[in-house]
Amino acid sequence: MVLADLGRKITSALRSLSNATVINEEVLNAMLKEICAALLESDVNIRLVKQLRENVKSVIDFDDMAGGLNKRRMIQSAVFKELIKLVDPGVKPYQPVKGRPNVIMFVGLQGSGKTTTCTKLAYHYMKKGWKSCLVCADTFRAGAYDQLKQNATKARIPFYGSYTEVDPVVIAQEGVDMFKAENFEFIVVDTSGRHKQEDSLFEEMLQVSNAVKPDNIIFVMDASIGQACEAQARAFKEKVDVGSVIITKLDGHAKGGGALSA
Repeated sequence: MVLADLGRKITSALRSLSNATVINEEVLNAMLKEICAALLESDVNIRLVKQLRENVKSVIDFDDMAGGLNKRRMIQSAVFKELIKLVDPGVKPYQPVKGRPNVIMFVGLQGSGKTTTCTKLAYHYMKKGWKSCLVCADTFRAGAYDQLKQNATKARIPFYGSYTEVDPVVIAQEGVDMFKAENFEFIVVDTSGRHKQEDSLFEEMLQVSNAVKPDNIIFVMDASIGQACEAQARAFKEKVDVGSVIITKLDGHAKGGGALSA
């Protein structure tokens, strides 16, 4: 089930309120059960689902409701607020500033689509009139530089990397310094894919971050890993200051709801 299907199931559950002759505890519980089942089926973290259910139940107290209150509207409003909380933490998103260098560092698991996403973001800003570029600081994966080089050449985006230098910190630092000197505005740094259990690669990620001092760190997450993304996202956040999340492969997997856990 992709997120669009999740939306349809939630809409269907809310519609059951309109079909009910009397709005009472039984109707509320049935609706919440349907919504929670849809969220769990999409692999939303069980802790978040439980919290949503408890928060809605705490707001809706049928014993204290006055007779003239619109119970349907109150329940729908409570559910909408909790669903919004799942996807909007209330934190102002990072916005790059035109006319100055903005360093964007990408981190994530192996195979999450990080390098392709780096190219897409750099290309997006280039089409909007920004001076964009790419730096390949992935020395761990064979063919990483070739992939970025091919992507950048096809998209006509300036890039920097090395076939001989094995230290990603050195490559990242040299690339960022070079593009800053050339007055580039949107500098995207691609790093090696890593797993939360790979301590050495996590330490390397921190060293790259300390060297280039990124304005924003983006965690790229493959939607197909489902609930496992919560532990991974937390591990990355504890090591470096992740400010954004990009979710890939949302169109072809049933576990897209796991993205909400990140």
